[in-house]
Amino acid sequence: MANIITKDRVVTADKIRNIGIIAHIDSGKTTTTERILFYTGRSYKIGDIDDGDTQMDWMDQERERGITIVSAATTTFWKDMRINIIDTPGHVDFTAEVERSLRVLDGGVMIFDAEEGVQSQSETVWRQADKYKVPRICFINKMDKIGADFFRTVDDIRTRLGAKPAVMVYPIGAESSFVGVVDLITLQSYVWGEDETGVKYKISDEIPENIKDDVMKKRAELVELIAESDDALLEKFLAGEEISQEELKAALRRVTIAYKLVPIYAGTSLRNKGVQPILDAIVDYLPSPEDLIEVHGINPDTKEDEVRKLTNEEDLTALAFKIQLDPHVGKLTYARIYSGTLQSGSYVYNVNKRLRERVGRILLMHANQREEIDKAYAGEIVGLIGPKDTRTGDTLSVENKPIILEQITFPDPVISLAIEPKTKADQEKLSYTLQRLSEEDPTFHVKVDQETGQTIISGMGELHLEILVDRMKREMGMNANVGKPQVAYRETISKNAEGEGKYIKQSGGHGQYGHCLIRIEPLGRGEGFKFVNAVKGGSIPSEFIPSVEKGVIEALEKGILLGFPLSDIQVTLYDGTYHDVDSSDMAFKIAGSMAIQETAKRAGLVLLEPIMKMEIVVPDEFMGTTIGDLSSRRGKVLGTDKRGNVTVIKAYAPLAEMSGYATTIRSLTQGRGFFYMEPSHYEEVPQNIVSKLQSERS
Repeated sequence: MANIITKDRVVTADKIRNIGIIAHIDSGKTTTTERILFYTGRSYKIGDIDDGDTQMDWMDQERERGITIVSAATTTFWKDMRINIIDTPGHVDFTAEVERSLRVLDGGVMIFDAEEGVQSQSETVWRQADKYKVPRICFINKMDKIGADFFRTVDDIRTRLGAKPAVMVYPIGAESSFVGVVDLITLQSYVWGEDETGVKYKISDEIPENIKDDVMKKRAELVELIAESDDALLEKFLAGEEISQEELKAALRRVTIAYKLVPIYAGTSLRNKGVQPILDAIVDYLPSPEDLIEVHGINPDTKEDEVRKLTNEEDLTALAFKIQLDPHVGKLTYARIYSGTLQSGSYVYNVNKRLRERVGRILLMHANQREEIDKAYAGEIVGLIGPKDTRTGDTLSVENKPIILEQITFPDPVISLAIEPKTKADQEKLSYTLQRLSEEDPTFHVKVDQETGQTIISGMGELHLEILVDRMKREMGMNANVGKPQVAYRETISKNAEGEGKYIKQSGGHGQYGHCLIRIEPLGRGEGFKFVNAVKGGSIPSEFIPSVEKGVIEALEKGILLGFPLSDIQVTLYDGTYHDVDSSDMAFKIAGSMAIQETAKRAGLVLLEPIMKMEIVVPDEFMGTTIGDLSSRRGKVLGTDKRGNVTVIKAYAPLAEMSGYATTIRSLTQGRGFFYMEPSHYEEVPQNIVSKLQSERS
């Protein structure tokens, strides 16, 4: 295989690791990434979130809020291995960033808080990683925290995530006395002490006496677990033969890549303890592009399966997974090169858009710093300057060998607000700015309400929209007035109905004639919209059927009950009539729209609202008042968990009732409670709320 050349190293594809750091908000993802960069020599000072000088959180908003908003990419080296790292956000409002990063990663490092264990967002990102079959290792962070419990978190991973954990280390000490770990394969102690930065640490063959028996017991369990997962070792194990460290590591690598086991490590990134073993584990157990062998896709012309070997000699296949608007270079397209090589100044074929794009320059990324390279090889993650029409999820290949890789799917927005420019002169600038932001973020939608002329922006949560409006102001100099956040209600029907739409207009010359008969029926929650053409015998000519569908879709988008989009509905067009001269596309489109409006009114229209899955952490003494407040917001408590001296309340609550909840929870708990919420599903709105909304509208 050809070598991958960078300015300071030459590595082959088996020496590359494309990994992501993923976790619940506040588990220590960015802090861990900062330590990784420091220990690998990528940065010369340890960045600190509290000081606002991290390398990976480089946006002003990220440094001010102490959270990650955009996934940042960086390249670093450890023991002759090249590690491409993507630090992803933990906040649920930026779930799209996690989704698109996981799509192009070969492996992941999942971080957990040793005191909190597996939290809601941990479950969400774990399922996202499962969806793309990403092998992962776990790092139980914050071992120095009061209430930190390594083995309870391991049990959480087993029970709540359904994973098979392989415990790789045994902690030495706990909470404030946590000093290091014992490696259960080599039986060596790693102790961090005098050196504040954590660069120097002591490795010895001595295991502290007070934990020796437990360490040997856990090692025996680990050896048995690895042997059970690997047929060759199982025979040796059952015969009572000694299994060497090399055999254990090689077998563990195979089963980790096959996602049968998940290696688990421990440490505290903030106190600079336990990070180096994670780097060794990334190298030892996570896959290189070579381990994954091939990538599957579909030929857009034949719709047959296509396979590409992950080598430089193959035809080019790359996936654009992120678009970023850069103040210095304009539009930057992040791409993962799966096979082949890409030369700067060359042309690539965008298979989804069916057009050629020029790649002017190729950049190797380090957060928001960059290094220009001439050529990108299979297995690399790079930034491309030049492609104009490429969007998130588009496949780039050679024109004569097209392939479409699996698309990235994103959830629908749940909250929206009206936005308008402060001055008339800014109107054009506003639409240009919003278009650029929606290109960058697939979960950010923009539409213009035709009736009111208002521009409505929609996103995944209040924080999401707040940060986008802030970015418009800072990065693009666009001042805008914003309205109050509005919940993304939906309408649907509760029973079957039949009806017709007839549009006849006679005037001088040609008239207009369109007539269609439809049947509508409800679908299951989240199934969207289906249009079925059941017209027989040519009662409506086939060229007019798409026009009927278009009219139906337009009417559904406008809504019928309260002006919210109608979903979870199947519309069957089964009959109609036409006129040889007067029938037209426009007439049938209007007839389709009239038919759905007339029929839906008789199909038991109901209003649906987004329900949020919530996890609220409060000190024990405030549990009663918090639950009482939730009930007053139409919340449904699912259960409570005791964790130290705090209680975790799990609940469902309608988004419409949760506006400003952050302030409420702070005042209810004297500033000591916090919460997390994410969209869960849609449910019917109670009739008294519907009546209230109707009276507000009229």
